[in-house]
Amino acid sequence: MALLSRGSYVPERSLATVLYLALKLGRPLFLEGEAGVGKTEIAKVLAETLGRRLLRLQCYEGLDIASAVYEWNYPRQMVEIRLAEASGDRDREMLAKDIFDESFLIERPILQALMPQDGGAPVLLIDELDRTDEPFEAFLLEVLSDFQVSIPELGTVKAPERPIVIITSNRTREIHDALKRRCFYHWLDYPDAAREYQILRVKAPGAPEALSREIVTFVQELRKGDLFKLPGIAETIDWADALTQLDKVALDPQTVDDTLGVLLKYQDDIAKIEGSESARILDEVKRQMAVQV
Repeated sequence: MALLSRGSYVPERSLATVLYLALKLGRPLFLEGEAGVGKTEIAKVLAETLGRRLLRLQCYEGLDIASAVYEWNYPRQMVEIRLAEASGDRDREMLAKDIFDESFLIERPILQALMPQDGGAPVLLIDELDRTDEPFEAFLLEVLSDFQVSIPELGTVKAPERPIVIITSNRTREIHDALKRRCFYHWLDYPDAAREYQILRVKAPGAPEALSREIVTFVQELRKGDLFKLPGIAETIDWADALTQLDKVALDPQTVDDTLGVLLKYQDDIAKIEGSESARILDEVKRQMAVQV
């Protein structure tokens, strides 16, 4: 927990435990949870606190090996071929060997993570794996099993030291069991009120203490509703920063309605909450605050 705390991350004990084991045993850590609960931030904090290089692979539909692992620098290869043809000083076999040299190789995040690094193995963040296709998952099995990739023209590249691998998923689809078995797993949920308040004090220290408590209580109540997208920790922090910029020291109905777009990202959700519903939630917040006092 101390490692994450040094990076201004407020973890729950179970997360700190599984992260410790992943680091000690050299296993990838697979994090699932809703968007905005702090999955990606863990990799950033690890890189910062351990003094390691952060390599981020942002996943998307159609992601392939050329974008994730490596590709050849075809324009440079074509120039080399034209120069060789003009000079006529190399035969075809020698030319083919020369243009598939490492100097023509463009390293993408996964291959970079397997290369020797100054200062220790890097942190490899494979972000939002659920956005990719199943064939890419299948390719990752070799990487996560043996920490190596095969390049037909050069051979097998194996990491001299295992990178620290963090994989995240928003669970828009299920990830194959074969890949999960190669990782330690943790579900990152929305924090309870006490931990969310701690997070807010660390990430938005400029917000008044009383306002921070009202913000956390309001968001906690909001998450009980039937919304298309519940606000995550990131939205709570953004809201605290926004209200601080507006010089607010307490929540009021008008301010809540005016700033709902910071918390909620869909118009249907905003329309459902603004007005009478936000006033009802705010009344509940004030009631809870009065009880605490």
